Amino acid sequence: MTAQLSRFFSYQAWANEAFFDKLAIMDRGRHEHAYYQAIRLLNHTYVVAQIFAGHLIGRPHGYTSDNTDEMPELEDLRKAVIASDQWYLDYAKSVAPDRLSEKIAFTFTDGDKGTMTREEMLTHVVTHSCYHRGEVGHILAQASAQLPWDTFAVFLHQTEPDRRQHGKLEMAV
Repeated sequence: MTAQLSRFFSYQAWANEAFFDKLAIMDRGRHEHAYYQAIRLLNHTYVVAQIFAGHLIGRPHGYTSDNTDEMPELEDLRKAVIASDQWYLDYAKSVAPDRLSEKIAFTFTDGDKGTMTREEMLTHVVTHSCYHRGEVGHILAQASAQLPWDTFAVFLHQTEPDRRQHGKLEMAV
């Protein structure tokens, strides 16, 4: 499972970078509200990733909410997300497989208690990010901005072009 988690976090980093690239060329003056919403959503996914990183390694995350009061600048957020994505990729590659089923008790930022396995936490971070990138994609479409092609299949074929070579692969029956 660690190989699949690593692949998911590689995909997440690839997709996040594509979204930041599209936001960087968005007409902010014409679509100020849409741009603000997109940054707020991406910042939210970053904060949630940091919260769960804290849970995974047993350290306080320092957040009292699932977003920050101030909106970060695009490039500052991009750098923070790149570092977070790399942290998760390194973690997914290095966590011992037998530790993935370990249950961790934690407290959500709203005070509710929770328990998840490490694998569930890692899966949550990836799926949570996918969900909100979908929202950002909708915002970009409404603003007539360019959309990244954010799918796992596209990621696999762009990063592993040999997958397009059917004759070289054994086909499953």
